[in-house]
Amino acid sequence: MTYIIENANILKDQKITKASLLVDNATILSIKPAFKRYKHMKMNADPFIMTPSPILLKKEFPFEKPFQEMKKYYKEEFLLKGCTTFITMAEVQYEHELTDAIKHLKKSLLNSPIDYVIGIRIPIRLLTVSFMRKCKKEKIPAIFVDIDVVDELYNIPWGWLRDAMFPYNSPLIPIFKSENEREQKLAAIEWTRIMEEEKVPHVKEEIQEDCPIPYSVLSKIGIYPFKASIHQGCELSYNLYWKTREIRKIEETQLFHYHRDKLVTTVQNGEVIRFGGEVIFRPGYGKHVTIKTPSFFKIDA
Repeated sequence: MTYIIENANILKDQKITKASLLVDNATILSIKPAFKRYKHMKMNADPFIMTPSPILLKKEFPFEKPFQEMKKYYKEEFLLKGCTTFITMAEVQYEHELTDAIKHLKKSLLNSPIDYVIGIRIPIRLLTVSFMRKCKKEKIPAIFVDIDVVDELYNIPWGWLRDAMFPYNSPLIPIFKSENEREQKLAAIEWTRIMEEEKVPHVKEEIQEDCPIPYSVLSKIGIYPFKASIHQGCELSYNLYWKTREIRKIEETQLFHYHRDKLVTTVQNGEVIRFGGEVIFRPGYGKHVTIKTPSFFKIDA
């Protein structure tokens, strides 16, 4: 069915843009100031602020819990927060475990009500040429690297790794594990310096859980602008917040953290999955999102 969402107040970068969206089969066909000559059914979105659905990171899931508890978990961690896609990771300790670890995680996520992107988490010793080639073959879009001490960064053949990653170029994403604050800060500084000098695809900082992942990071992974976006050609996934004076000029992350009580509706791929405090839970509705080309669309951090 084709219809128009008119008078949408689209929030991005602390700016609200007034626009109308022409929608068909859960896809945004066009965005214009207005579609005056069109006779399709119209939905007036003027009382609301529209934002893209945030994408969150979740490192681990309590898959051992029974279905009802997992249902509650998905609702509280994602659906009630307006999240329709998440990133998670399979832990891999040895190269030969990669394929099976991904398959096992996919199987565990079969009941997910929302879409998901699967990366991997590895110890830094697994950063080898052969392992990077295997990740490229498996199309792993995000590689989370555990870093204990800064000295580990000096023993990696970064130039060879960069060549082995090309042309898929999955970004390396740090997880600094040291409990020593000084060691952690030094590792973070050296990580950025080495990655930039060696021109290795990477994310500068750790990705925080329960916080919308920045667009610059999503674009490096290859998710944005295909998701977490309100653009022509994208799927129709968004949140509607009540439009009030206090949230006319605000960042999306502030809306997420401090104004969740004003979140009225969440739409996932054209389907309403949350209205008010009511959530529609569809087990298995979520799909595994494969990334064709990481870093294809770049945004400066």
